[in-house]
Amino acid sequence: MPTLVLLRHGQSRWNLENRFTGWVDVDLTPQGVAEAEAGGAKLLDAGVAFDRAYTSVLTRAIRTCEIALQGAGQLWIPVVKDWRLNERHYGGLTGLDKTETAERHGDDQVKIWRRSYDVAPPPLASGGAYDFTGDRRYAGAPIPDTESLKTTLERVLPYWTAEIAPRLAANETVMIAAHGNSLRAIVKHLFAVPDGEITAVEIPTGNPLLIDMSAELKPKGARYLDEARAQPLPAA
Repeated sequence: MPTLVLLRHGQSRWNLENRFTGWVDVDLTPQGVAEAEAGGAKLLDAGVAFDRAYTSVLTRAIRTCEIALQGAGQLWIPVVKDWRLNERHYGGLTGLDKTETAERHGDDQVKIWRRSYDVAPPPLASGGAYDFTGDRRYAGAPIPDTESLKTTLERVLPYWTAEIAPRLAANETVMIAAHGNSLRAIVKHLFAVPDGEITAVEIPTGNPLLIDMSAELKPKGARYLDEARAQPLPAA
């Protein structure tokens, strides 16, 4: 039976500083490392045996993947890194303090930018400190200047279909260690969550979400391995 584990990265430095992070490559805090270690311990206790793992090209997700696999005694498995599993691009909000942004633009507007399904923040201006066009990890990639959750899903889904779904169809056990919004996009696709409901789906950091899949790659059941920090799940 194919099995999928989704793991959101632990607290990052900019999470701690309350800044919009998106594609900026910041590292984990000590708390974030501890969250990844706890996730690995839960995977070990559950006896999950992986065939491969996927992560983004951002350090906080990569390190979460490695720390969790090490804790599960499976650091040796193949790990594939791809930018299409990156966090949502926050456009012109990138690097801004969330509280100050709400004071400047109003709580309602910031909530729309953060939590609506298909409204993206203002685009990122080219040539600034957070212009990723010169970053060689994105060489040849169609780099966005902003994204909504909808366009994040449109970026993630072709990669899921071409690369990850065939592995699951071959009865592999796969982990995706990524970000709140890229994982939320996958959850929306798998559980057919309506547009108006997906932004309310919360994925806790460092808590592995284990999804048992059918041969048709539909969820048969899902559970967080740390029940004390579980969040409500869409119906499988």
